[in-house]
Amino acid sequence: MVEDDLISARNPFPDGIDERLSAQLAFIAEADKLKTILRASPLAAADRRENDAEHSWHLALMVVLLAEYANEPIDIGHAVKLVVIHDLVEIYAGDSPVFDASSRLDQREREEAAADRLFPVLPDDQAREMRELWDEFEAGQTPEARFCKAIDRLEPMVLNWFNEGGTWRMPGANLTTIRARESGVVAGSTSLGAATAALVDEGVRRGWIRDGGAQDDGSGGEPVA
Repeated sequence: MVEDDLISARNPFPDGIDERLSAQLAFIAEADKLKTILRASPLAAADRRENDAEHSWHLALMVVLLAEYANEPIDIGHAVKLVVIHDLVEIYAGDSPVFDASSRLDQREREEAAADRLFPVLPDDQAREMRELWDEFEAGQTPEARFCKAIDRLEPMVLNWFNEGGTWRMPGANLTTIRARESGVVAGSTSLGAATAALVDEGVRRGWIRDGGAQDDGSGGEPVA
């Protein structure tokens, strides 16, 4: 699939590059857009927000370093694929801040539509593989997906710690909604979940997290990643 608004359409590749490689390079160019999608989480190292590409890289590094804490044995290489791919749909769907209830109302529909649009840029076999990996992460039913979802929740917690609250201070964030995020870490790693609980407990003690549910969005469900 080639669309007029793809980056590669601005300056098509020379005819000497074969069709398969041209499609792969077109997808790689399109993935460059991930660097422009800002998340709510502030960086620990600089006074700005992280982008989706930085987030995905950080998760890949965390998977490599923290795999020993997974509740179940995992294939690290497969898990790295999951975290590298999981946010690519936000190129078109945009980021949905976890504590912003309004942004989550149609999140699933936006991301499904984005997946339908993005992955077919690749050759058919790789398009299927990438879509299957994305679906696997979203379903969270394999050991790798459970651990990757845990890491996806842990990373912003760590950034928040070094920013004296970070997104924990956003409207919609309070002890109830933050504990829901913590439970997602426990599902993939009880060890990392315990560490997350310690961060949250201390965040409450330091006044970075509002206690109680006064700011809850009323959805009754766990915030979506």
